[in-house]
Amino acid sequence: QVQLVESGGGLVQVGGSLRLSCAASGRTFSTYAMGWFRQAPGKEREFVAAISWAGGNTYYADSVKGRFTVSRDNTKNTMYLQMNSLKPEDTAVYYCAAPGRTYYMAIGGSYDYDYWGQGTQVTVSS
Repeated sequence: QVQLVESGGGLVQVGGSLRLSCAASGRTFSTYAMGWFRQAPGKEREFVAAISWAGGNTYYADSVKGRFTVSRDNTKNTMYLQMNSLKPEDTAVYYCAAPGRTYYMAIGGSYDYDYWGQGTQVTVSS
């Protein structure tokens, strides 16, 4: 089993920045890819970013490219999402997730992920 706990959400003004963290436990962190998703009220959960197990490969949704950066520190069992130039449309609950398989690069589809955190709210005010 994998336990994931997000933190770092909050209220920020347009153009501001936030850094989300996802602390993982229960499995060797460095053996599995990780992803970030978000869900706004009344909308489906959508892919935001993903990172490979060693951190050498990253993937982003078009809507966040150039503004968000995903990273991980395998010595701390933690993944991060640095969010800059935030927009009102970035307002959502942000979730971190992990696939059930090790050494599997899951990109885009939430069906590829088996473990989810409880989410952290990000609100961007205009």
